[in-house]
Parts: sequence; structure tokens; C-alpha cells
Amino acid sequence: MIRNKSLGKRLLAAGIMLIFSMSGCGTDNEIELTGNGIGSDGIEAAATVDSAEVTAAGETALDVAGGDAASTGTAEDTNKTAPTPAPTPRQELTTADRMTDRTKVKGIYVTGPKAGSTGMEDLIGLVDETELNAMVIDVKNDEGNVTFRLTNEEITQNIPVLDQISEMQAGVRYIRDIQALMQELKDHNIYTIARIVCFKDPILAAARPELALTKPDGKPVTDANGLAWVNPYRQEVWEYLTELAEMAADLGFDEIQYDYVRFPVGSDANVADYGVDMDAYPKRQAIQDFLAYAGDRLHEKGCVVTADVFGTIIGSETDVQTVGQDYMALGQTVDAISPMVYPSHYANGVFGLKVPDANPYETVLAAMQGSVEELQEIPEAERAVVRPWLQAFTATWVPGHISYNGTQIREQIQAVYDAGYEEWILWNATNRYSAEGLLGADEVEDNENNQ
Repeated sequence: MIRNKSLGKRLLAAGIMLIFSMSGCGTDNEIELTGNGIGSDGIEAAATVDSAEVTAAGETALDVAGGDAASTGTAEDTNKTAPTPAPTPRQELTTADRMTDRTKVKGIYVTGPKAGSTGMEDLIGLVDETELNAMVIDVKNDEGNVTFRLTNEEITQNIPVLDQISEMQAGVRYIRDIQALMQELKDHNIYTIARIVCFKDPILAAARPELALTKPDGKPVTDANGLAWVNPYRQEVWEYLTELAEMAADLGFDEIQYDYVRFPVGSDANVADYGVDMDAYPKRQAIQDFLAYAGDRLHEKGCVVTADVFGTIIGSETDVQTVGQDYMALGQTVDAISPMVYPSHYANGVFGLKVPDANPYETVLAAMQGSVEELQEIPEAERAVVRPWLQAFTATWVPGHISYNGTQIREQIQAVYDAGYEEWILWNATNRYSAEGLLGADEVEDNENNQ
């Protein structure tokens, strides 16, 4: 495994702040956030957020990052300027160093229940028989559940976070023997990626109310499905997410993928009190700092860090302001970045397409060309690998949608290649995948030679 000495935090200056309007139409430069709730961190319906309680005793991420706003302050009662990050030494290994010899991912998403069922054998067989070579497996899911139960008595090394998982009753035995599963996947040469949902976590919010986002009446802020969010500024949340990732690395996962690594959306979320001066320490900086914080620790274990982001943040400053995901900045922070470029997630008319969902090749190609343009100024050695999520489901709710089968999947994959990228992951929330649209294992080498 590749080892790396401690990285300095890569703190990047915040960009120009624009006024956000959720009702704006999507264009090539300013794409509307859609609300269908599908996909790896698909946007849910607008939740209401009025305030975020922060205890005086608790630390915020701003304290860790060196900012000077009080942990209990608000934009109204503080008058501070944004902290200027101190120069940090360059990391010993570049992103290119860490990623060069790793698998060029062609993967599928797998839920905890599927990973622990007999159906997992079918998915392993599909990987064996096709060009697929990787699985993104839920370690902590959208409900805050850790998808297996494990105790320190069952393993040779001590993993402190296991005690916290047990205390919160967060563990669910979807996967009955995680160690046996990891060994089986290694035996089949399957590259393993641990998906960890970040700031949407109803279990952590209930167990640690001081970390939850709450309304003025004291009730937790929830999404359309009733799932609570925790505060992305809080160091305690960062630490929990980092320790979960370290556990996954210790169990043998090759890579950590953080999902829902963003702020909640909704009309009230824009005015919520997160306990910091958000002019001094904007959302985008907090997200970058968390990923750098986790990356420092995980690189020590030879594990790389990736992040799922909205495809709509590419070329849209308004979306960046809303969710805190800055595509260019994150392209210099993580080892790989996975924009969700599902055609169904783009509003009709975006990219000049009447119905993007009905034009999978054109939509993905335009999105990926936007990615190339936005990241081109980053030196190649420091630039994250781009590995988009692709649509492997039919979006029946989209007016003018088409059915997605092997043809549409292959068109999206080809668009990724035509944009100059080499990796991709397929998303289907129910894990219904087939070989249709995928190359056979014996065809892979010939196809790579022809790209």
C-alpha cells in the first residue's frame, strides 16, 4: 500500500458570492438544482432550516481551521473578515503519485442489504464476466446506519469508532460477515470503495443533539424523507466521519468515497445559523477543509479519498454557493471526484437540449467537457481523477423521459471516453444491473487499444 506523510491542509480562498435563486431556469452557465431525490446524493425536496444550535462548550470546524469567529456567533452579531490561510508545504506525494498505479474504475453501486444477500453473488459474477472491476458499497448509508456490526473482540486490531457505533446503535447487520465479504471481493480482484454518507445522519443527530441542525422549536431539521442533518462545520462530525473511513480502510477497502458531502438545500437552509460567521468562513471552505482533514489521515493508511458532487456545480456559481461544493477547489483537494451527471438531473433546456434525459450521450458529453474546461488550470499532477456517476435507471418522473437500457448506458460511457476521461460508475438504487451495454471481460483489452 502507498503510504504518505501528513499533508498540510489545503485551504483555498472563497470565490465571489452571488445571490442564489432556486427558481432560476437552468442554462449552460447556471444550472438549476433539480428535486427528484434519485441517485448518489440526489437532491431531495426542500427541507426547512431555521437555525443550527451550537453549544458553547463544543468546537466548530472553524476553530480547527484557524478562523476567528466565535463558535456561537452569527453573521448578525460578528463583524469579522475571512481568515487568510497560511501557506502550507507541498505534500510529499501528488495526487498523480497516489492514483497512477490504481485500478481505472468501472464500477457499480451496491447497497448494504444487497451486499449481505445471496444476490451479491450475481453481482460478483457480473463483474467477473464484464468490463466492470469495482464496487461502491455502502458502509454508512443515507439513514446513518453502519451496514454491518463488528466488535473489537472479533478483530485483531482495536478500532475505537466501533464503541461509538455500538453506543448509538448505528450498526445494522445487513452484511453479516464484512471480513469474509472483503476477502471474497479481493479473491475476485474487485476494487472496493466504501461509500460513507456524510452530513445527512439522523442517528448521529439523535445521539448528539448538539451536532444536529434544529429549528427554532428545537425539532431537528429534516429532509423530505424525515432524515435529519448534522452541522458540516462541527469538528466532532468531521472526526466521526474520518474514524468511520479509517475503519473501512483497516477492513481492507481500497478507497473511501464521501457522499452527501455538502450543505442541505431549501429556502430556510440559506439563513440557518450554523454557529459561525459564514461570511468569514463560507460553506465551500468548510467542505474543502473537511475533505483535507480526512485526507490527511487516510493517506497515512495508503487509502485514497474521493467525493461525490452534483454535476450541476460545474459552471454554476449559484449552485456552489448553495451546497458548498466548489468543483475546481475540490479538484485539488481529493484524489478523485465523482460528479453526478445523470441526464435526468438536468432541467429541460440545459445544454441546448429539449430533454437532456432523452439525450444521454449529448448530456454527459457536454457535462464532461465542462469538467475538462473547469479543471484545466490545475497542474495535472495535482488534479483529481474525474470519475462520473452515470444513470442506470429510468427516470419516469421526467417529462419526455426515455427508458434506459444497455444502449443508453453505453452512450454515456462513450461520452465519458470522448471527453477524455477513463473511469465511471453506474448508479441504480435497487442494484438492478445487467451485462447489457457492457463489454465482455474478453473485449476490454481490444476496446482500450481502440480508445
